[in-house]
This record gives sequence, C-alpha cells and structure tokens, in this order.
Amino acid sequence: MNTIASPGQLKASFLRWALVLVPLVMLLGFVSGQLAQSGPDNPWFADLVKPGIYPPPATFGIVWSLLYLMMGIAAAMVAAARGAAGRGIALAIFAAQLVLNLAWTPLFFGAHQMTSALYLLFALDIAVAITVYLFWKVRTGAALLLLPYLAWVCFATLLNYQFLKLNPDADGRPTSNAVQRIELGS
Repeated sequence: MNTIASPGQLKASFLRWALVLVPLVMLLGFVSGQLAQSGPDNPWFADLVKPGIYPPPATFGIVWSLLYLMMGIAAAMVAAARGAAGRGIALAIFAAQLVLNLAWTPLFFGAHQMTSALYLLFALDIAVAITVYLFWKVRTGAALLLLPYLAWVCFATLLNYQFLKLNPDADGRPTSNAVQRIELGS
C-alpha cells in the first residue's frame, strides 16, 4: 500500500530541511567571505580601478545575504520533495555550484587571480543555470527562487571581466604587506 504524506508532514519535512540548509548555506557564504577578507577593506581590492557598473560596497552584503537565504530555501524545497524524480541529481548539482560559488571569493580576493576567477564564474553561470533547470523539474518554486541568483552571478561575471580589463597588472599581484620597523635609541 502506498501512502501519501499529509500536507502537515510535507510542511514539517520542509521546515526540518530549511532549519539545516538555510543557516548552513548562509554560514558557508559568510565564512568564505571572511576567510578571503573580501570587500572594500581588502588592501589589494581597494587599490583597483572600479568599473562604472560597480555598485556601492554595502550592496554586496545585502544582496548576498538575501541570495544565500533564497538558495537555502530553494534547496530545502527540493530536499523535502522526497521521492520526486531528479531530486538527488538536483541536490548534487546544487552542492557543486555552491562549491564553485564559495571558491570564487578566496580566488579573487585572497589569491588576486582575476583571470582564474573569471573562468570560475563562467563555470558557475553554467552550473547555476543547470541547477535552475533541475530544480524546475522537481519544484518550480525552488527554481524561481534561484533566478535572482542566476542574474547576480551573470552580473558578477561581467563585473569580474571589467575589473580585469581595467586592472590587468593587478591580476595575480600580491598585496604589499611591507612593514618598516624603526628602533628608537635610548
């Protein structure tokens, strides 16, 4: 005998997944940014010529927080779709694109590898598009939650390209952390 879960059971399953996945995705995004010292306070980044389309720095924290929230909810929706065809591969591709996402910040801000970061973003664009497609087949609402993320990573690809074009000498250049010590005689 096949039993179908009640609406209450389905909601409880989604909530359990959301309680794990939303904080996990948000935490991983935060840790990636913190470890790479991303943002306007990064000395290497502060020295770069900024493209005209570069938004105010506060935008990034707000946008990424909302995107990670929506990504976690979308993943929870798919994870809660137990027995749905394509659920496993959709979650596996979601995890793969998340790894690419988390790798970009240390590559760009930490290693100062703008060219490699751009190639990584091309791969991320494709991985997110595939994730949207696979999520669509499992839960349409989950795919819709990822569309702003897809738009943002495409924008990030353009932004990365423009940073590279405006700052070709900064690609791979280490930050000067030179310290001058002066001894005061007594």
